[in-house]
Amino acid sequence: MDGGIAVTMCEVFQKTVALYPDVVALRTLDDSVRITWREYGSRVRQIAGKLHASGVRKGDTVALMMTNRPEFHLVDTAVFHLGAIPFSIYNTSSAGQIAYLFANAENRIVVCEKQFEPLVSSARTVLGIEDLAGGSEEFDFESVWRAVSPDDVLTLIYTSGTTGPPKGVEITHRNIKFSMDAALSLAHFSAAAVDGRVLSYLPDAHMANRYFAHYLPMCTGATITCVSDPKTLAAALSAIRPTVFLGVPMVWYRIKAGIEKAVAAQSGLNRLIGEWALRTAHQPHGWQYALTRRLVLDKLPAKVGLDACAAPISGAAPISVDVLKFFAAIGIPVCEGWAMSESSVHGTVNQPDALRPGTVGQPMPGVEVKLAEDGELLLRSPAVMKGYRKDPVKTAEAVDADGWLHTGDIGTISDDGYVSIVDRKKELIINAAGKNMSPANIENAVKVASPLIGSVVAIGDRRPYIVALITLDPEAGVAPDDPETVKIVAKAVQEANKTLSRVEQIKKFRILPVYWLPGGPELTPTMKLRRKPIAERYANEIAGLYS
Repeated sequence: MDGGIAVTMCEVFQKTVALYPDVVALRTLDDSVRITWREYGSRVRQIAGKLHASGVRKGDTVALMMTNRPEFHLVDTAVFHLGAIPFSIYNTSSAGQIAYLFANAENRIVVCEKQFEPLVSSARTVLGIEDLAGGSEEFDFESVWRAVSPDDVLTLIYTSGTTGPPKGVEITHRNIKFSMDAALSLAHFSAAAVDGRVLSYLPDAHMANRYFAHYLPMCTGATITCVSDPKTLAAALSAIRPTVFLGVPMVWYRIKAGIEKAVAAQSGLNRLIGEWALRTAHQPHGWQYALTRRLVLDKLPAKVGLDACAAPISGAAPISVDVLKFFAAIGIPVCEGWAMSESSVHGTVNQPDALRPGTVGQPMPGVEVKLAEDGELLLRSPAVMKGYRKDPVKTAEAVDADGWLHTGDIGTISDDGYVSIVDRKKELIINAAGKNMSPANIENAVKVASPLIGSVVAIGDRRPYIVALITLDPEAGVAPDDPETVKIVAKAVQEANKTLSRVEQIKKFRILPVYWLPGGPELTPTMKLRRKPIAERYANEIAGLYS
């Protein structure tokens, strides 16, 4: 690829199509769909023609509402080749939430799967995926995409709305191209090369999925496998053996629990050796660890499909340090990173040969970081967003006159540049005695202690001690009121408390008789806690814990 940053993703895509025409670009897990880069390029031209015939022009917005499938990539790429702006909608969104987005985006068209058509009636024009098949009017495709400039908006990403209505983050071609070049200058990211394999399984409305499973392969010629059902992720990992993989913390917790469950299912000597090996993984030194690595631990990456993964990454939320140490000990160096949609997922990241668990690594190339007087982490780079759509006031609040993005995260920076995130600025708990605490630190300690636990909310702001609301993982298949389940959760809280300072320890908790699902009243589509609605919705339960 060229070395300059003043280039569009249209040009990036067209170069990759020319360089790797016969390499498979897009496929489904069952191989019922396989599309080469040459075919990808041809389909983009054809779909762009259909959209142009429907009236889509440069600067227009086009909404997409689909599950993880090859058609998302085809349509999104066709839209931005027209100089138009694609944006995705979370599949869990309500009709009211979608209407709000449409009012902000002012989109002419929505392209969606038939199952979502009842939800998008507020759009002027609704096109099904099948409506974009076939021929279209002739138009000068080459001239149209070459007229797109680096500072045109490439995509809109709507924030998850933890503190208010979603904001439309405007990301330009220049932003993403710079972000991609910076990532690919790091050795472990370059594993997403022409023979690389990535999985698209997170929502495409989430910037992280666009980054790792849409734009990154577009720069390298890697193959994208679309996983339409997240419940099949474990099977997909084993089948595809990705070379670059982003897992949110819950995914890494489930992989760890799966390893432990598989060992427990062994019989006799195999089980004893397996359990011994996992114990030594928590203390990776000495002859016992060396022996168990040879007997058991070195075989585990292949068993979970991560033996070829040069860049196993955790992001989107804080992850337990103990879990990171566990994976490093079994030969999967999970690299925790940190970034925002507003920074085009260009931020900080650990590298496999320089892991420092408990930090989110060092700044990526081109990133500057510093701390404000109150400890807020500030970031500056050419990948910082153009702004929030139709909201100059909030844009000015987020990005100051000197170009520093005010991240909303409280952090620390070590002398050698490793960044640690304490918590969200607005989410720190300050108890009745004036002690500052990170709720995420407390919550992660509990979640990692048992695979049954789905969500934990630590509460204690202006109160005498910490209490917690706990919900179970819907996939665990256990009832919240089952006495054995209650015992397991109580033990998990007890184990978590051992790792926390006295003031952080959970004094009381309650298991709620409900499951919290992404996109519901309590969780954003990216599984972040909606703390204020939770506090209001469960005020009686919280009051009961303090009675």
